[in-house]
Amino acid sequence: MAMRYIERLCETISVVRCDGEAVEISAGILRRAIEGTHDVIDKFRDFDVDVFSILGMRNLSAFIGELYGAAVIKCADGLFAKNPHQDGYPDLLLMDDTGRAHWESLQDQLREKGPFSPFRTGGIEIKSTCGSVPAPAQCSANGFEKPGIGDQRVQCLTGYDWKAHHRETNNLVGIFWDFIEGVPRIVAVFYSSNLNEADWGAIVQPRRGGGRTTSVSIMVRAGVRSMYDGWRFVLRDRRYVAFFDSYNRSDQLRRALKSTG
Repeated sequence: MAMRYIERLCETISVVRCDGEAVEISAGILRRAIEGTHDVIDKFRDFDVDVFSILGMRNLSAFIGELYGAAVIKCADGLFAKNPHQDGYPDLLLMDDTGRAHWESLQDQLREKGPFSPFRTGGIEIKSTCGSVPAPAQCSANGFEKPGIGDQRVQCLTGYDWKAHHRETNNLVGIFWDFIEGVPRIVAVFYSSNLNEADWGAIVQPRRGGGRTTSVSIMVRAGVRSMYDGWRFVLRDRRYVAFFDSYNRSDQLRRALKSTG
């Protein structure tokens, strides 16, 4: 299915390294990665089993973030590499001349977490969300069922945020997705290289005996607004435009939609 987006008229995004140096990279990489992600999702759609239902909403959201990251790597022609440590950050390492030289100096430490948490010469983080909807009882009271796997959620979204395992997360690509015609689709891509610890809530530690849940920090409203201000691509659908604008008490997207027809 064809997906049409409002696109921000800016050709680059800034990736800020630990030492404060800002590196400009093409924003087109983020756009091409949307299509790359959808191409892979379509292959899963055609399986004989319902992969989306098997994964469940939480795992599916993380999976879409991973697919998008892989698509960025593919579209960037060697400019990014996946962090070799699963708990390292950023998710994708910037492989410009400086990053490549640092990477090559660490070839005997690829199994160690320290050099990749953080990777000193920088990169981008990728987080994915499909937003929040009311609890089943509240949905029922409002005359509709809580959307499930395959159901579009835009008509009952109440909010959104992104989660991280630490409060230093910056250079963040924030993906928002939804089911469209029963298939996961990226609805919007936001980006900010201006996030700081104040944009993330206190670390929530797992409860004793609470299973395998890890510690997590939830982005606060100021951080969500910073990401919104850095919107890159948003689906040309007035329902999503209205939701993002309303949640952030702004009309940026409505004006962008109007100005581009």
